[in-house]
Amino acid sequence: MTSLNTSEDNSLLIVDDDKPFQQRLARAMEKRGFLTDTADGVQDAAVKIARNAPAFAIVDMRLEDGNGLDVIQKIHERRPDARAIVLTGYGNIATAVTAVKLGAIDYLAKPADPDDIVAALARKPEEKAEPPENPMSADRVRWEHIQRVYELCDRNVSETARRLNMHRRTLQRILAKRAPR
Repeated sequence: MTSLNTSEDNSLLIVDDDKPFQQRLARAMEKRGFLTDTADGVQDAAVKIARNAPAFAIVDMRLEDGNGLDVIQKIHERRPDARAIVLTGYGNIATAVTAVKLGAIDYLAKPADPDDIVAALARKPEEKAEPPENPMSADRVRWEHIQRVYELCDRNVSETARRLNMHRRTLQRILAKRAPR
């Protein structure tokens, strides 16, 4: 288990609208030496940042009341030295670039391991992240993406197929199979 190794300010704000995940992550980060506070969305986070901008932040990209990038921006307006990372289940290069431009130091796929989060928060700017031991296969990444779009389309096969530019029957066959490893 990785822990925070500092006697400096170790305040941490976790912004995520998935309450069970948020609470599990808060407990895990407290065990690793952080003083955690949580927010359920952009507005809640803005109030907490205005009151006391944290030294560290873990921010979900998509929140019910807005975009996690807005939270990153608010944190860095109040505290430019804050170290924030973005967690998301909707990764893409353009969003990662924007997150870094707004001050995020890393961009991790959800659900991220607490040790990986601590390592990202503690990593020096000149250090490169370690490659993952067991990265998802390309087939698994594709399957995850299809599942995410399917859920966002309220499990409507025709709408999902249209948005993925895929034939409906092909999508039905993919959805009927088990997830690749």
